[in-house]
Amino acid sequence: MGDYQLKVTIDQDSGFCFGVVYAIDMAEEILAEDGYLYCLGDIVHNDEEVERLKAKGLRIIEHADLASLSNEKVLIRAHGEAPDTYRTALENKITLIDASCPVVLKLQNRIKTSFDANEKILIFGKHGHAEVVGLQGQTNNEALVFQDIAELDNVELPENITLYSQTTKSMEKFYNIKDQLLERGYNLKANDTICRQVSNRDKDLPKFATRFDKVVFVSGQKSSNGKVLFEVCRKHNPNTYFISSVSELQNCEFSIGDTVGIAGATSTPMWLMQDVKAALEKL
Repeated sequence: MGDYQLKVTIDQDSGFCFGVVYAIDMAEEILAEDGYLYCLGDIVHNDEEVERLKAKGLRIIEHADLASLSNEKVLIRAHGEAPDTYRTALENKITLIDASCPVVLKLQNRIKTSFDANEKILIFGKHGHAEVVGLQGQTNNEALVFQDIAELDNVELPENITLYSQTTKSMEKFYNIKDQLLERGYNLKANDTICRQVSNRDKDLPKFATRFDKVVFVSGQKSSNGKVLFEVCRKHNPNTYFISSVSELQNCEFSIGDTVGIAGATSTPMWLMQDVKAALEKL
C-alpha cells in the first residue's frame, strides 16, 4: 500500500505569527481563570480557531456592543484599535486586555506622528479591515485608504503625499504602487511598513511550493495575508488549492503517489494544518 499514499509535508514556517500567538495565549490565560472573556471582533481571521476558543468561553462582540458593557474585561486582538475604542472603554469602566501586535502599534504611532505634522496620508490596505480601521483612526479617519492603485486614478491628490502600508500586504505590490506614484510626479515619502514575518514568508514560500506536485494552502476566507500568500504559492505552483477546513479537501484532486505540501497564513493554526495532513494521509 505504501506507494499509493500521498507524501505530505507541512511548511514549518507557516502558522501563527508572534502577534497572533501573543493574543491567543493572553485569551487562554484569562479564559482558564474567569471562564469567559469578551473579544472585540474575531480574535484571528480563522473560523476554526475562533470556534475552538468560543468553546472555551470566548465571546466575540462588535464595536456597537462595547457601549452596552460595563465593568467587564475586553480583549483587543493583534490587529489593534482606533482611539475611539479606548475612549469608550474608559467611559464604561471596561478593562482592556490589549494584545495589539507591537508591529501594528509602532505603525499606528508613525501614522499619528505624520498626521500631527499635517502630512497627506495614503494607506495601502484593505477597506474595512480591522487593522486598517485602527490605522485610519489615528488620522481622524482623514487618511485615504486604497487597495488598488486604480482607485487613485480620478482622485485629486496634493503634490506631497506620505504612503504607508497595512502590515500584511504584498511587498511586491507595495513597491509597484510606490513606483507608479513617483511616475505620476508626486513628491512621495514611502514607508514600507510590511511586517517582516509576513514578507519573509513571501520570500520562502516559492521555494517550498515548487518542491511538490500539489500544494494545499490552508487559510480563513477573511485573512488578507492568506490571500497574498496563496497567490505566491499559486504563482510558483499552479496546482495549489485554497481550503479553509478539512471538509474542503473533497474539492481537490490528487493522484496516486503525489507529493503534497501544506502551507498556511499567519492566522492559520498549526493544529489545523496537522488535521489536513492526517486527512490527506488517509486518502
